[in-house]
Amino acid sequence: MLQPRKIIHIDMDAFYAAVEQRDNPDLKGKPVIVGGDPGSRGVVAACSYEARKFGVHSAMASSTAYKLCPHAVFVRPRFDVYQSVSADIRGIFHEYTDLVEPLSLDEAFLDVTHNFDNISSATLIAKEIKKKIYLHTGKLTASAGVSFNKFLAKVASDVNKPDGITVVTPEMADQFIDRLPIRRFFGVGKVTEEKMLGLGIKTGADLKKFEPEKLVQIFGKSGRYFFDIAHGRDDRPVEPNRIRKSLGKETTLLEDIDDREQMLEILEEIAFKLENSLIRREARGRTITLKIKFFDFKTVTRSVTLPEPAITASDIMGHVTQLLARTEAGEKKVRLLGISMSNFYGPETRIGADRQRLLPFKFKKNIAGKPYF
Repeated sequence: MLQPRKIIHIDMDAFYAAVEQRDNPDLKGKPVIVGGDPGSRGVVAACSYEARKFGVHSAMASSTAYKLCPHAVFVRPRFDVYQSVSADIRGIFHEYTDLVEPLSLDEAFLDVTHNFDNISSATLIAKEIKKKIYLHTGKLTASAGVSFNKFLAKVASDVNKPDGITVVTPEMADQFIDRLPIRRFFGVGKVTEEKMLGLGIKTGADLKKFEPEKLVQIFGKSGRYFFDIAHGRDDRPVEPNRIRKSLGKETTLLEDIDDREQMLEILEEIAFKLENSLIRREARGRTITLKIKFFDFKTVTRSVTLPEPAITASDIMGHVTQLLARTEAGEKKVRLLGISMSNFYGPETRIGADRQRLLPFKFKKNIAGKPYF
């Protein structure tokens, strides 16, 4: 019988907001919202736990966040700083294993089944990592989930936030899943949750009552996935070379247009949506691509690669306007407009890099008699 894998999911606590509070002592204890200006169409990239008490959460419109918490301090994201801190944290991860799969600047999976120091307990490794992050980053905290697959490790990391650790061993998995609210299942969004609740599926135990064929009939291909994770099965490996290639938004018009000013207004709306997506995904692209589909279904693209990455809608539109001028748009009617970003910059796109430097301190290890997890 194969030995279960040992997977750790590390998730920084309110990462961007915590960095802002660390760097500006005046913000400590205050509701901090990192994201767009509340008077714009921006979104919340992150918020402190003080702001979350008022119902503020990431991906929420900044204007909505302001209504919920008008006394909050709004701060524009400083991605260069977040990326630098994230790189230091990943350096800690790579002290233990090269099997590190970053999901964003503030979270990652680690497979420590076979680790550099031959530590038998994944729980011990998770505790060491949390302590090193705290000491090395100026008291930033992280939460950890430890289990034998990615699904359970990720869910577990959210159980005891902030600064917590939750372990789900193979023996604990069934009971843990049975009690898990369906909304906590990865891949269950708002629409799927409503559909499941309509079927009487409120927890993992309820989901287990359905045969895989029935779930496939109801949810399509996702049905098999829901069946597997309800039974604690997730064979996805930790993938250190996972790379994001591009991110884009586009819209098909209700009717073909040939007015360039109208096209620019539509492209500006797309640029704002793209800015919000870039912020949520901590991505900064150097290549901007304009996509146009004409009335005759002919598609053209125009691109520009910048010396420095762009993220704001105004930066994007400054180049999109020039790209539009290099097309036949206006002379020919247009039925689709889109903008995409690629050639991403930052540590989140250099996944699978060489093992980073070791930090200048090591913890003494005493693993005698430690359990497998």
